[in-house]
Amino acid sequence: MKTSRKRFVSLFLISGFAFLFIYNVVFRSAVRLIPESGESFMGTDSLTGWKSTVATILYPIKIVLAGPVLPLMNLPDPPPPFLVIGFALYWTILALVIHYLIGKIKRSQLKT
Repeated sequence: MKTSRKRFVSLFLISGFAFLFIYNVVFRSAVRLIPESGESFMGTDSLTGWKSTVATILYPIKIVLAGPVLPLMNLPDPPPPFLVIGFALYWTILALVIHYLIGKIKRSQLKT
C-alpha cells in the first residue's frame, strides 16, 4: 500500500493531536489539549491501578511526541496557537523523516 507524503503527514498530525487530547482526558483532571501555563506537561495527577500502568507504558510515546517542544511550554504566557503551531511543525518534520525511512526500507526489500 503506497501512501502519499501529504496523506501520511496529515494522518500523523491528526493522530498526534488525538493522542494528546485522549491522554489528557484519561490521565488529567482538566479536559484540554495542552495544559495551562505552570502545569507540568509530562506529569499526571496521582494515578491508581490501571491508569498508573497505562500511563507508564505510554510515557515514552509522549516523550517522543512532546519532548522537544517542552521549552515552548516554559514561556511565561504563550498564545495557544503558538503552541499548536510548534507541535504541528515538529510533528510534520518527524512524519516526513518517518515516511522517508519507511520508503527506504520498502525499496531495499524490493531489491532483494
